[in-house]
Amino acid sequence: MNYTGIRKGGISLIIRKAHTNDCNTLSNIAYKSKGYWGYSEEFLQSCKNELTITKSYMDRNHVWVIEENNEMIGFYSFSLETEKLDALFIDPEYIGNGIGKFVWKHLLHHAKQLQMEKFTIDSDPNAEGFYLKMGAKRIGDIASTVFPKRKLPLLIVNVK
Repeated sequence: MNYTGIRKGGISLIIRKAHTNDCNTLSNIAYKSKGYWGYSEEFLQSCKNELTITKSYMDRNHVWVIEENNEMIGFYSFSLETEKLDALFIDPEYIGNGIGKFVWKHLLHHAKQLQMEKFTIDSDPNAEGFYLKMGAKRIGDIASTVFPKRKLPLLIVNVK
């Protein structure tokens, strides 16, 4: 079932379950979104495997696509194995337009439907402020899966 809503400026958004033919577009969005934070091309290339969405990934996770005017502009995914928000990426052209807040409402609703009491986020340091504003709490640090010496904020969200 699609979730629809209106963002700033009266623009209509749709959130729908991802399809396997969305993989390349979602991977590109993840890569561009990560690059928004000013990381070097070398850093982004090192992260490329982690930012690639595959059919296998979609089979193991709940992946939802954000669309505006039939164009994919972002996505998020939950890992049920680890009770983690595994990804939340918005195309940089749309960052700062209220889409993140709109998506956050949907993902909390979805977490409730999945009967999750809480979930964690291994946050990019640059995205931590957004998650804290949405109600997440920092509970420590976790090693990056790409650069083990790099520490990422570990956050928790209680689903109410």
